[in-house]
Amino acid sequence: MSQLQRIAIAPSQFQQGQILLTKEQQHYLGRVLRLREGDRFIAMDGKGKWWLSQLAGEQAQVLEQLLVETELPVSITLMVALPKGNGFDEVVRCCTELGVTCIAPVLSDRTLLHPSPQKLERWRRIAAEAAEQSERSFVPTILEPVAFNTGLSLVIGQLSFASSQQYICVARGEFPHLKNCLQHKGQMTNDRGQETIVIATGPEGGWTTQEVENAKSAGFQPVSLGRRILRAVTAPVVALSLITATCEV
Repeated sequence: MSQLQRIAIAPSQFQQGQILLTKEQQHYLGRVLRLREGDRFIAMDGKGKWWLSQLAGEQAQVLEQLLVETELPVSITLMVALPKGNGFDEVVRCCTELGVTCIAPVLSDRTLLHPSPQKLERWRRIAAEAAEQSERSFVPTILEPVAFNTGLSLVIGQLSFASSQQYICVARGEFPHLKNCLQHKGQMTNDRGQETIVIATGPEGGWTTQEVENAKSAGFQPVSLGRRILRAVTAPVVALSLITATCEV
């Protein structure tokens, strides 16, 4: 069953034991994946539900609901200063594969990219495709880009401080390594029964001193990702990899 093709659907497409396929999904299943009438595939709604399904024209018949356990035991919110060019595409793709729960793109003082609304839709599409590929149960939430200080307020406002960890990665300075700070406490904190980790990574040139101070005032602990200076698109992947290695069981 693990070899079956997977597609992401909207929860509203599941109706009375059937999945109503969009024109794009019909084209993808029939022309790209070359599935025929009666062939089976897996549909995932991005909210934790998977179904073994059978193609039936413009619809799919649900055969059974599947139990999938591919998610991390922690909820990870990644605040990432937007890198230049199309580098954020790869950040979304890789961090989705690594298990991120929410990605909050922010505009820092040194951010060069000011994305269009079309970029947000592209990032969400990339997240859905990466979730399909990596057999995630959930598609990460991609928030709209906001100023860094606004992002701090939005993210922190949703946290329970007694049961969350907040870190800001700083390239230069004498700060403890992230791997030595992470604590997998196994506490029940969010609506999926997970503890929460928030990790912030900076832009080309790094965070400004004031941004680091603002993050500290909001409860973030400055940490290092190692002695080398990482690219803005590399740092989020390294941070997520360290969290995964520490918390996954």
